Amino acid sequence: MQFNFPLLLILLSLSLPSLAGDFEKGLTAYQAGDYATALQRWTPLAEEGDANAQFRLGFMYHKGKGVLKDYSIATKWYKLAAEQGDAQAQFYLGVMYHMGAGVLQDNLYAHMWLDIAASLGNENASETKAVIAKRMTPTDISKARQLARECVAKDYKGC
Repeated sequence: MQFNFPLLLILLSLSLPSLAGDFEKGLTAYQAGDYATALQRWTPLAEEGDANAQFRLGFMYHKGKGVLKDYSIATKWYKLAAEQGDAQAQFYLGVMYHMGAGVLQDNLYAHMWLDIAASLGNENASETKAVIAKRMTPTDISKARQLARECVAKDYKGC
């Protein structure tokens, strides 16, 4: 059987506007307080690897918007989006590590994710990182910064 690569590209390109439309429909629903529709639209996108949908699902589970509040599920979605370079997800993942919500409390990893998010322009990350740093030793801060450098070098995977 011969593989038709040009046909595959055409078929994939036809599905992309549909996926973007699903995200936008989910966003419109979320903003209107229709969390069930947002969840319905974003879950398949998140499962397919859409970082924005993953972040949004993480936020829904974090805040209990249309779903039972579940920090473990929130952290799962935040981590998946953070590994794709989503600065908002990296910020919230840092917060989750700081709070010990959905993960074991760990200021090193909280500082690491917040450091990364701040470097990508997340304005809240710098302030939150400064608060956490007050509870850390200089050695711990140095370790967290080293972890951040290593994480960036690994393109955020496995951090």
